[in-house]
Amino acid sequence: MTSPNDAVVKGDILIVDDTPDNLRLLSAMLGRHQLGVRKALTGQWAIAAAQAAPPDLILLDIKMPEMSGYEVCERLKADPLTQAIPVIFISALDDAIDKVKAFAAGGADYITKPFQEAEVLARIAHQLELRRLQAQLVAQNEELVRSNRELEQFASVVSHDLQQPLQSILGYTKLIGLTCPAVQQSPAQPYLKSILDASDRMQQMIQDWLAYAQAGQAQPTFAPVDGNALLDQVILNLKVALTESQAQLCYGDLPTVMGNEVQLMQLFQNLISNGLKFVRPDTVPQITLSVEPLPQAWQFSIHDNGIGIEAEHLGQIFEAFHRLHDSQSYPGSGIGLATCQKIIERHGGQIWAESQPGLGSTFYFTLRAIPDSDG
Repeated sequence: MTSPNDAVVKGDILIVDDTPDNLRLLSAMLGRHQLGVRKALTGQWAIAAAQAAPPDLILLDIKMPEMSGYEVCERLKADPLTQAIPVIFISALDDAIDKVKAFAAGGADYITKPFQEAEVLARIAHQLELRRLQAQLVAQNEELVRSNRELEQFASVVSHDLQQPLQSILGYTKLIGLTCPAVQQSPAQPYLKSILDASDRMQQMIQDWLAYAQAGQAQPTFAPVDGNALLDQVILNLKVALTESQAQLCYGDLPTVMGNEVQLMQLFQNLISNGLKFVRPDTVPQITLSVEPLPQAWQFSIHDNGIGIEAEHLGQIFEAFHRLHDSQSYPGSGIGLATCQKIIERHGGQIWAESQPGLGSTFYFTLRAIPDSDG
């Protein structure tokens, strides 16, 4: 069975106490358990020692001349170099108010004198293990961010490199049809059409890949974006699809928001396109865009009368490459909504959906409002 003494993780401990006997006692105790120990008789010495070589943990007495343990802890927590070091207060003060004050100053734990060796070692082991796990978590998060950045850069490069040979395939296939009219009436015509259709789908996938990768790259530049002008451009971009589907697009006056115009255009275009794409057979698409104010933000909603989404799938629709339908029934790459979510995250907002099968879907998202002139 493991005792608290056995559980101590090796570390560098800074002991701060103005009483030499207390320093010797604690130093001997920790030294018996192979813990590295440094000592400081004053708060100023402790701060200087921590800044010169940050320890893994600080044992800090409260009642010291010139500078109390509370002040020492507050100054350590105010310094980015030392603010992450856990501080355990050791004091003869046993009132609840003293302990509350210690935690308010930034302390991680509190031990009352006269202390028990087993208790001190157990609390030290706990704080050192927490510090190790926090460092591990930070390292894992940094690695995840780096991996995601590399993946996005890879996707962007690959997508760019694929476009040129794909354009060649499309161009030469169309040239065959133009220079050899007899092919249009030959058994080869269906094969040429299949090449063109497949190439068009691949081109759309590449463009979606690029949009997804670009949405996750360096933080975009934000500026005031006129919602009405933005929507006018989106409607112009979707003019062919809106005309062919005879869609009814209803909207009112839109606010000006803080954002990146290119990414917000992609956001609105993707969501409106979904309303045009996922429509029931023999149904005219009806899409309604509305907005309402929130504190320091605007909440937009885009509602359609499409096929809707089953409740169990709502939590997955923003995942990249997640498709609910085959490409023959409803074309797409499965990246559009994932791109929308990434854009909204970059803008510090939220996006979610509500839907009922056969009754359509509503996509909600929030964007920052323009700050008032008084700040």
